[in-house]
Amino acid sequence: MLRVIILVIAIGAGGLAGWLVLSTRAREVAVAPAAPVAQTKTEILVAAGDLVQGQALDEKSLRWQSWPKDSISVGFISREAKPDALTSITGALVRSHFVSGEPIREEKLSRGPAGMLASMLPSGKRAVAIRVSAESTAGGFILPNDRVDVIQNVSSAAGEGKTENTSRTLLRNVRVLAVDQKADETKGQLVVVGKTATLEVTPTEAEIIASAQAAGTLSLALRSIADLDEKPIIARESSVNVRVFRAGKSEDVKVRSEGTVVQ
Repeated sequence: MLRVIILVIAIGAGGLAGWLVLSTRAREVAVAPAAPVAQTKTEILVAAGDLVQGQALDEKSLRWQSWPKDSISVGFISREAKPDALTSITGALVRSHFVSGEPIREEKLSRGPAGMLASMLPSGKRAVAIRVSAESTAGGFILPNDRVDVIQNVSSAAGEGKTENTSRTLLRNVRVLAVDQKADETKGQLVVVGKTATLEVTPTEAEIIASAQAAGTLSLALRSIADLDEKPIIARESSVNVRVFRAGKSEDVKVRSEGTVVQ
């Protein structure tokens, strides 16, 4: 009986010792890290520095940059597709800003004999210059790419030596292309006081501006950037006469309609 008890105790002790050894080894085994997935890369053309509107590109303006193949968007210029892009793109004009390291895209460049301002115009748009002064351009704080309202000011004789001044808004939410011959804001220069402002308009709006400028003077009202989504509006060429009775006397007042939305 004693031998049986000793045998049982020995077997239990051996099992316990084996369990402790296996448990210790399991804790000591380190989990092997997963092998990193190799990411395929290629080279794309990027701006070597900040590029401004109207700047002509040269080889110093551009460089090749390593880029993940899966992150290449349509319009990027890759070295695989265009190995000679660094030289073939030389001479193209910048239509809108690039920051240093930004991928070069064809839609932001202009090629061919067209001038810088013509290259900035979208299809179907026209550039019209109007005479301005510091007083008629929000104190000179209107810069290229700002949005403005165009206001006409007309002075007419009202009889008895009096002059009647009338103002009305012709166009709203119009983009300023340039002030004088400056189509870009120079770093550190906050105010551009010029004698002409070039606006981006439709052919119909160009006719309205030409007619309004011949009949009076034009002023520009600077718009808030919070209102840039408002649809452009042009004034109608119609008006109505309203008879106003005041203190027993009647007076005819010409009222112009507010405008119509351009689709």
